[in-house]
Amino acid sequence: MSLDIATPIRLSELAGIVYRVIDEVFKQQSFWVIADIANHSFKPAGNHHYFDLIEKDQVSAALISKIPTRSWAEGSIKIAAFEQATGQKFGNDLRVLVQVSVFYHAVYGLQLTLTGIDTGFTLGALEEQKQATLLRLVNDNAKHIRLDNGVFSTSNQRLRLPKVIQNIAVISSSNSAGLEDFLHTLNNNSFHYRFRTDTYNSTVQGELNAHSVVDQLIAIYNAQNDYDAVVLIRGGGAQTDLLLFEQYSIGRAIAQFPIPVITGIGHQKNETVADLMAHTAVKTPTKAAEIIVAHNRAFSDELLSFEKNMIIRSQQMLAKQNRLISQVSQQFLTGAGLYLSAKKQGLNALSSSLTKRPGQLLYENQKDLQGKVTRIGYASQYFFKTQQGNICNYAVLIRLMSPENVMKKGFALIKQNGKIISNPASMSPGDQIDVILAGQEIEVTVKNKKEYDGRDFNL
Repeated sequence: MSLDIATPIRLSELAGIVYRVIDEVFKQQSFWVIADIANHSFKPAGNHHYFDLIEKDQVSAALISKIPTRSWAEGSIKIAAFEQATGQKFGNDLRVLVQVSVFYHAVYGLQLTLTGIDTGFTLGALEEQKQATLLRLVNDNAKHIRLDNGVFSTSNQRLRLPKVIQNIAVISSSNSAGLEDFLHTLNNNSFHYRFRTDTYNSTVQGELNAHSVVDQLIAIYNAQNDYDAVVLIRGGGAQTDLLLFEQYSIGRAIAQFPIPVITGIGHQKNETVADLMAHTAVKTPTKAAEIIVAHNRAFSDELLSFEKNMIIRSQQMLAKQNRLISQVSQQFLTGAGLYLSAKKQGLNALSSSLTKRPGQLLYENQKDLQGKVTRIGYASQYFFKTQQGNICNYAVLIRLMSPENVMKKGFALIKQNGKIISNPASMSPGDQIDVILAGQEIEVTVKNKKEYDGRDFNL
């Protein structure tokens, strides 16, 4: 069985037919196309951009179309102007509105050539996405995020920075030039302040890497290192490199983070979602370091001002007290002078009185003494005379009571064994005793002893 094969042609002939058809249909025509950029590369030597324009399904994100695109000298000039106006780098994952022409090449196939790019579309698309993210943050996190008169207020912003910032957690990529700038500015400050910084390495580019920053915030929270502040930084780059910081997850994490967050993510134009949620937002890592140093300097100036005011106040108080002391001293000297003058007059009067008084006192005491001497003389004479009379009476009485006079009156002394006795109990009949009378001593023998009633002496 034979096949009915038309007359074959060469591939180049077919390519030529396709070229002529496409050229005839699309010649002198251009189209404004909305698409995303993928597989971008740039050749600086020729100032050429090579990339694909792609479109994805909005639900499944499946690729539904892709056309290789080129940008030659004219188109590259338009791209450079776009980057200058927007601050965004032309590259992958950027949604653009571009003007293209259709071209077919026998070797490279169907291609598009970029001839123009709409700046406003890209900025508008990014801003629209940003506003949608901010609205979601406010609606879903009312406890931590508020919008009052167009100004965002977050829990992180309501935190108070310590008076002095010393311990800092830094989130940055490990090889970031921005990290080097931050640390250099911080550690070489002109005031010689010292800081402790711990770096938490994270990818800070690419919107799909938002989880990396959030993970490092969680790591900082779990570290329990009493950080005074968290600094989120990156080096310079295009606006599209900042899409990571427009993500909902980062904004939410920063807004409710319990440590003040300072952002310095290297952009000069619009604020990112991360900036709007953070405690303090500055443009660059260097500015982040400068604001920390300035914060500490403000506290130092406050202390110096307080010290100055204390010195001035102390001097004022000292001057006031010196004036009071001077017044009191003057009053004291005046009062003391008056007092001493009065006392001096009193002393003069007293001295005059004392000058006269001793002679008078001496005279009076002398007279009193003479009177006492006279009275003592009289008393002594009377005393001696009385005592002399008493002595005479005693002498008479003694003579009357002497044994001689007593024996002359008929009394006798009795001696037994050579001793005078007065108790008859010691004598017994037959005892030899001696009876002494006036001028006589009689030896007798006791014949009998009986009781005596003493009636002979009754007068």
